[in-house]
This record gives sequence, C-alpha cells and structure tokens, in this order.
Amino acid sequence: QVQLVESGGGLVQPGGSLSLSCAASGFTFSSAGMSWYRQAPGKVREFAASISTGGSTNYADSVKGRFTISRDNAKNTVYLQMNSLKPDDTAVYSCDAYIRRTHYWGQGTQVTVSS
Repeated sequence: QVQLVESGGGLVQPGGSLSLSCAASGFTFSSAGMSWYRQAPGKVREFAASISTGGSTNYADSVKGRFTISRDNAKNTVYLQMNSLKPDDTAVYSCDAYIRRTHYWGQGTQVTVSS
C-alpha cells in the first residue's frame, strides 16, 4: 500500500524559510518520479517541483530560484527546501509519487506565510 506522509509545514514570516519532508513507503521509491504540489484556499492544485529517478529537477516559474527539491533514496524521502517565502506561497503542500502511470499523493502539510 502506497503511503506518503508529509511534515515540516508551519507558520513563517515573509522572507523566511521552511523545509518540507515526505516519507514514502509501500513501493520502490528509487523507481518513482516524485513531485510537490500545492493548493491554496479557493484555488486548484498546482505543480511546484519534481525530481526524476535520475535526479533531474523541474520547477514551476513561481518558485524557481527559491525552492529546491531533493531526494534521499536510502531514506525513501523527498524534500522541498523553500526560501524567500512570500504570502502567495501559502498553501497545503503535498508530495506526489508517479508509479506505473498512476499518481498517488499524501494528505499534505499546511504552509502559512504571514507577518
């Protein structure tokens, strides 16, 4: 059974940083493309960042240069380092695993950027 558990969210002031983690189980982590998505109140879920099995990364224009996605296959964990946070980054962040042409995602962790 695929399980994805996010952690690390919280309240941070504009300009601050947060590091999110997503612990994965129930599948061969090293064989799955992993992504982070986010959903702000009243908005559709949107792509933030992805990392392939080979380590190639891709970012939404809105987070490029501020967010960094990484993975540790030994720990079955994907990370999202978020710097220079803005109020527009406020959202529920969830990780996504692409396994055998199917997307799975966790329940998410809330990130609130506010002074």
